Amino acid sequence: MIDVAAVSNALVSPPVLFFGLGLGATAVRSDLRIPEQISKFLSLYLVTAIGFKGGVALRAEGWSTALGLTLAAGVGLGVVIPFVARAILMRLGRVGPVDAAAIGAHYGSVSLVTFLTAQAFLERMDIPAEGFMVAVLAIMESPAIIVGVALAGRAGSGAAAPLGRVLAGSATHGSLLLLIGATAIGLASGARGLADVEGFLVTPFTGLLVLFLLDMGLLAGRRLGAFRTYGWRLAACGILLPLIGGVAGSGVGALIGLSTGGTTLLAVLAASASYIAAPAAIRDAVPDADPGLSIGLALGVTFPFNLVVGIPLYAVISSALT
Repeated sequence: MIDVAAVSNALVSPPVLFFGLGLGATAVRSDLRIPEQISKFLSLYLVTAIGFKGGVALRAEGWSTALGLTLAAGVGLGVVIPFVARAILMRLGRVGPVDAAAIGAHYGSVSLVTFLTAQAFLERMDIPAEGFMVAVLAIMESPAIIVGVALAGRAGSGAAAPLGRVLAGSATHGSLLLLIGATAIGLASGARGLADVEGFLVTPFTGLLVLFLLDMGLLAGRRLGAFRTYGWRLAACGILLPLIGGVAGSGVGALIGLSTGGTTLLAVLAASASYIAAPAAIRDAVPDADPGLSIGLALGVTFPFNLVVGIPLYAVISSALT
């Protein structure tokens, strides 16, 4: 059963609508622009806020064996998915190695809106889930971005540098270091630290997010020509990749003993594609990649597919496996 209300609420949320406004502005050839320095600030702000709040969520959950196993599973999926996505995008989508690596980073990372929609779906279906899954959401933001940046850097350098050295270098890149560092600071500060910065990192978050997605919509609209040149092959990747991630997440969740709800949420995390943290980091870290491809695929194909088809499907698969 598809949760129509949850799907509708997600699709008409201000961030998604502002992304659509950006696309529409380019379609009518408007001169609407976000200044470059403001775009840079928005990226840094979102990376900081997401990392810090994720660290606070990790501390609030406390430690348990189940949490440890699930975090390890989330990190493992975040590391493996960019490699799988890159291979599929290069073979089926016929995308270049740098763009394939950048898109892979988006698919290894996660979508907060998709996760929240899945939570609402499970609540309406009276399917309970482990409370620490929000901490898994937080920890899965970074690994895929690091791997994606490393793969893009390796491709851009002709694969001359060993992958391990490129990975180490990618982890110290400004945007990624900020994401990792903000998560560590949130973990150390906890709820009291979050209260101290709530007026900056919590209250304005949605307002600045809509400006960021407006900018992403403008950028994606200007690059949609590049997206269209790949035709149905790239669009097919936007459906195939979440299906692979969702099945993998369901299998791993069942293997480590998560409940049906927890397994569904892990599947949703593995199937979703980031259109907030990953674009904010990749735009700065991999300037040679075409953001129109990654944003267009993640938000134009995978996001609505997961909301309408994916979430109920992953719940059915998870129920069968658990």
